[in-house]
Amino acid sequence: MKVIISSDKYELGKRAGSEGARLIQDAIKRKAGANIILATGASQFEMLSSLVKDNYVDWEKVTAFHLDEYVAMPESHPASFRRYLRERVLDLAPIGRFYPLNVETDAEAEAKRVGEIIKTHPIDVAFVGIGENGHMAFNDPPADFETEEPYLIVNLDEACRGQQIGEGWFKSLSEVPTRAVSMSIRQVMKSDWIICSVPDSRKARAVKLCLEGPVSPMAPSSCLQKHERALIYLDRDSASLLTRFK
Repeated sequence: MKVIISSDKYELGKRAGSEGARLIQDAIKRKAGANIILATGASQFEMLSSLVKDNYVDWEKVTAFHLDEYVAMPESHPASFRRYLRERVLDLAPIGRFYPLNVETDAEAEAKRVGEIIKTHPIDVAFVGIGENGHMAFNDPPADFETEEPYLIVNLDEACRGQQIGEGWFKSLSEVPTRAVSMSIRQVMKSDWIICSVPDSRKARAVKLCLEGPVSPMAPSSCLQKHERALIYLDRDSASLLTRFK
């Protein structure tokens, strides 16, 4: 794990997106194609903006997987992560193949379907964030560190659901779904490289807990400490409580 601290979220996004683009293109040169995982949420805005503008990547040779999605969420909903990725990535970069999580009807069947596909696509670069409660994807504490299943049906805790309100995706807690399909911790950790973008002061406590505390299911993103090629991009605000990495 390596921690990179930028002055603000815009510099963070530019650096993370640029490095991600380089790693994707390196994989394409080695294997004639690249497999990636795309994260969503407010913390990924600047990184994704930088990534999709990078002409360095031969996007038609990229296969992308969806990190998580709310159970029974229609794509037309403003908080849909499929909609998010379509508007911020797929409409802007000609990605060769994208495997969304279409979980409006049978979420368990969809999790198994996409899970079988990703098993045959070793991931070159995973783009992730760290939640306010330390979650990775929608793996809230205590996260399942043991399952080998690529995707899980998970229950969302109140802290996670509250974050969605704070970011403006929903108006009240009652509107936030209580279940989601999430990529598992072990599946993310199988990625050759991990680009983790975490701006903003509201993430500072989780960043300290996950990067300087013990590796624990109670701090799901602490698993990044065990990944030799995890690059953690922070800004001054999200890094404000750190002591070891300054």
